[in-house]
Amino acid sequence: MGNRRLISTGSPFEKQIGYSRAVVEGDWVFVAGTTGYDYATMTMPETARLQCRNALETISAALADAGATLDDVVRVRYILPDAKDWPECWPVTSAAFATARPAATMIVAGLQEPEMKIEIEVTARLPQDHGQ
Repeated sequence: MGNRRLISTGSPFEKQIGYSRAVVEGDWVFVAGTTGYDYATMTMPETARLQCRNALETISAALADAGATLDDVVRVRYILPDAKDWPECWPVTSAAFATARPAATMIVAGLQEPEMKIEIEVTARLPQDHGQ
C-alpha cells in the first residue's frame, strides 16, 4: 500500500483526459488502453498491423519504465472497431507475446477517433526479483 507510481509517455491526451499511461501498484502494472499513434510525430499509421506494432512499442516502453517487459504480461485486451482487421495483427501479437502467452480477449467496439483501428490494454506483474 502507498507505493503507487504513475508512468507517462508524454502523450498530450494523458493530461487532457486525466489518465496515466501506466500505474504501478505493488507488484502489478496496469497499462492504459493504447492506440497506434507514433507519439514522436503524432501520426497514425493507416493499417491495423502498423498501429498494433506502434501500440505494443508504446506499451513496452511503459512497462520498461515500471521495471517489466512484455514477457511479464498476464492479461491483454484488444479492442478493434472492425473484426476483419484482427487477423493482420496476429503476426505482431504472436511475436510480442511468444514468451508470456497472456490470457487474452478481443472485443469489437468503436474507438475514440475514426482512424484508430486497434487499442491494446495490458496488465503485467513485475518480476519477483525486481526490488532485490
